[in-house]
Amino acid sequence: MVAKVSAPAPLRLRPLEIGDLLDETFRIYRRHFLLFAGISLILAIPSAGLTGYSIFSLFSSFVQSANSTAAPDLNSLVSSMAVLAIGYLVSLLLSPFTSAAVIYAACESAQGRPVTIWGALRGVLRRYFAILGYLILIGLMALMFCLLPLWIWIWVGWVTVLPVMFVENTGLVAAMGRSWRLVEGRWWRTFLILFLVLLIWYVVQIALGGFLSLASGLLGIVVSQYVALAISQAVAVLVSALAIPVFQIAIVLIYFDLRVRREALDLFQLAQRVAMTQPA
Repeated sequence: MVAKVSAPAPLRLRPLEIGDLLDETFRIYRRHFLLFAGISLILAIPSAGLTGYSIFSLFSSFVQSANSTAAPDLNSLVSSMAVLAIGYLVSLLLSPFTSAAVIYAACESAQGRPVTIWGALRGVLRRYFAILGYLILIGLMALMFCLLPLWIWIWVGWVTVLPVMFVENTGLVAAMGRSWRLVEGRWWRTFLILFLVLLIWYVVQIALGGFLSLASGLLGIVVSQYVALAISQAVAVLVSALAIPVFQIAIVLIYFDLRVRREALDLFQLAQRVAMTQPA
């Protein structure tokens, strides 16, 4: 499956109000739906399989224990735990792609460059360890910090790290400092945008969850209840993956909006267009 954006028009840079930024996020997603949705769905397949297997293994073990007076099969339990451990390790190793591939594709598209699903994956692969280090750092801070507001404050300051790395071709440390300077002075506005995008994503998740619960009930008529639940939860992971690009595209737009407001990037783009239209 290859979805391609051939010679897309560059993003028209301008200061965006919060409502305009949200509208632009959905407009970009609609325009390049096959590209962004394809990336998210491909990368969500391992997580969907792991989720389905976890639910199936849990319920099947519970049913066997309830129907049998014998001791649980330790070999089966160890085997299941090993599969789950390997699955979670694979999910960790894939996290740079799931977190950054859509952001890379959105950055390339915003600059008017053609990009494919495989091109986005290669772009992330070139910075794989830097992205993995960034994600691990964010995760460790979430575990180590006792005060959630402190973690949120730092995370918002670093929210444009990935677009900085892709657009400005910088390393992780430089991108973290650059992101912090871009957000500085506009922290509350950036936080509000992220909050609204996450709220929209959550509402979509709730709506899809209700639909999948109904589908799971109908599926339970055909197969056993725990098999139906395992399938529905795996499908839920795939469906929820379709909503993730909304948040990732919004991060890219926040990055460009901050550069427009701080560095007049829109005027630079306009000057380039005027120079290109001038006769030689």
